[in-house]
Amino acid sequence: MPTTANGRRARTLKNWQFDLIFAAAIVLVLLLFHLISGGSFLEWSNVKGILSRSAYPSFIAWGFCFLFACGYTDMSIGGVVVLGSFASCIFGNWYGLPGVILGGLLVGLCLIFINFLIFTYSGIPSWIAGISLAMIYEALAFLLKISKGTKALISTSLDKEYRVLGQLPWCFILLLIGLVVVYFLYNRTTVGLNIRALGGSRDVAEKLGINAKKTLLFVGLISGILVGVSCVLQQSYAGQTTVKTGLTSINMIFQPLAIYLLAQIIRERINIVICVPICAFILYSIFNLLTMLGVPSGTLQEACLGAFIVIFGIVGSRKVRGVVK
Repeated sequence: MPTTANGRRARTLKNWQFDLIFAAAIVLVLLLFHLISGGSFLEWSNVKGILSRSAYPSFIAWGFCFLFACGYTDMSIGGVVVLGSFASCIFGNWYGLPGVILGGLLVGLCLIFINFLIFTYSGIPSWIAGISLAMIYEALAFLLKISKGTKALISTSLDKEYRVLGQLPWCFILLLIGLVVVYFLYNRTTVGLNIRALGGSRDVAEKLGINAKKTLLFVGLISGILVGVSCVLQQSYAGQTTVKTGLTSINMIFQPLAIYLLAQIIRERINIVICVPICAFILYSIFNLLTMLGVPSGTLQEACLGAFIVIFGIVGSRKVRGVVK
């Protein structure tokens, strides 16, 4: 017993040491960015913009935590975000802030839950079904964009008075609330344990009495709520959402994916749920600096993002075995 207690204290001390070193490294990097940018990076107006932009992808990255934990993926999330953002805009302009919240939340929840009904009962690999659903959601969004009855509604921006959730302090408050709720669900509930067990081995999980289909539907509910919140935040921050066909909506999940993969690298020392908003801030700080240095956002920054995903994926998956469904 004393040996076990000593071991726990030693691990706790190592974790605290890592946390301090990690925090110090972030501070040093931010100071370096400030020097490189000529003293502009740490100005409050710039930091405020980075914090605001970090909120929306953090919720999608948290959704990835549940998706990948159970061994599934969903390539249609970008299309869901487009439709949910449309709903936030339309109902927001009609009914104010409650419409902004309910529009995006309900669309995100319903569509992701429908996705998981398909994943669970069709037997189609989730990545194949997800791509197909992405094409459907993109086509639906495009039809809404060009239809005479809905074109004016979609083309109109969300009124500025209803965009407060995309700005500080409200987006930061929502991020903190999300952090607490997601941490509890992922780490302290039976559902979270079952989800991770299912990702480890479905056969073993079912032999232990875990209802795989019921657990997957819970993943759909939780991820749907998180994606719904991201729809609200995205529309509140941007004010208007554009849509294109040809699976371009998948581009919307690349940054959250990079955030998740970066969090995956340091999850052994810091809980992955806590890592997500930290990694979101780090990633958007990098892109903010690149913008300050004049790096084009549509070309070289996209190349950098692709490189980050490859590097983070290689490093973060060193100890992961198996194939994502």
